[in-house]
Amino acid sequence: MSVTGKIRVLIVDDSAFMRKVLHSILLVEPGFEVAGEARDGREAVAQSEALKPDVITMDINMPHVDGLQATEQIMSTNPRPIVIVSSESREGAEITLKALELGAIDFVAKPSSGVDLDMSSVRDELVRKLRVAAKVRVVRTASRTKLAQEIAASAPRTEPGMASAPKETARNGGTPSAPRSHNKFPIVVIAASTGGPATLMKFVPSFPGEFPGAVIVVQHMPGSFTAQFSQQLSECCAIRVKEAEAGEIVAPGTVYICPGSHHLRVSPTGRMTLDDGPRILGYRPCADVTLESVAEYAGPMSVAVILTGMGNDGTRGAQAIKSAGGCVLAQDEATSVIFGMNAEAIRAGAVDQVLPIDNIFAAIEKRILSVHGAAKVGAS
Repeated sequence: MSVTGKIRVLIVDDSAFMRKVLHSILLVEPGFEVAGEARDGREAVAQSEALKPDVITMDINMPHVDGLQATEQIMSTNPRPIVIVSSESREGAEITLKALELGAIDFVAKPSSGVDLDMSSVRDELVRKLRVAAKVRVVRTASRTKLAQEIAASAPRTEPGMASAPKETARNGGTPSAPRSHNKFPIVVIAASTGGPATLMKFVPSFPGEFPGAVIVVQHMPGSFTAQFSQQLSECCAIRVKEAEAGEIVAPGTVYICPGSHHLRVSPTGRMTLDDGPRILGYRPCADVTLESVAEYAGPMSVAVILTGMGNDGTRGAQAIKSAGGCVLAQDEATSVIFGMNAEAIRAGAVDQVLPIDNIFAAIEKRILSVHGAAKVGAS
């Protein structure tokens, strides 16, 4: 921060109008000052090095060097907290999610018209996310090529003689294989917010294609982004990944991404219901809602995983899972982008184990082997 204690922001956008809008928002917001502006990614890299801002707002579609390339260069050579400011279009969502993989902290979706009045409608979100990003301890990240190599190297393990899920089925949303029995099976609910997309891209590929439980991911992001996120996640996973659909029966061997525009519940009959009602405790989707319904449905066969993110969503749901005899795991502070949601769940006494992200899947495996194995023995 500057000597005045204000958060210094570098604004990067090829539109002079958008730079003016962002500048005007920060000009009247207490605690901020504009360190500089850049018209393209090339200028962004240079200004980031010269000005050493506390946080950068990064446009995506720019001439010469785009926002994705600039993010990769900055995060691999001179890391700074970056908040992507991009459109909600499918193309915009795809590139924004790639930027998050490369180390960007968060994103704000530009209104479709981009006029001053509309941009002012996201003022509070923008300011809140810039304040959060400025507090993040950023680290130098791998390039996208190296990231892809790391994902491939951590490809899901399958037991000898066990076939992984067909890749095309995972991508085209085909019918999943039927559950192996009519008995209840484990359900893992993963809750995440800020820093979640990149963390999930690293974590979810740990699940093998024949994982004996279902996985539900509740990530705070707009509804226009979750379909694209599901597709990108499926491309690096052996387990089937899809966006959840209303009325769908939860089945093992599948990762369901909660649509960003809805709350997701698992009904007593094992069907997923989607609710586009108002935010609950400030969140939509609300992880607490999903966790509480899974606690009621799966009981001791439920597992909650609380990852990086701001706020306290997931704490109440984690308590419900624990009360139902399930298991609650939380990502540790050292591997979290923001130690918020997980810290709150830990503080509430709802967490059984606090682990680095690389150790969480092994803990899930151990839990499911003990509980699901015992259930199968008891059913025989």
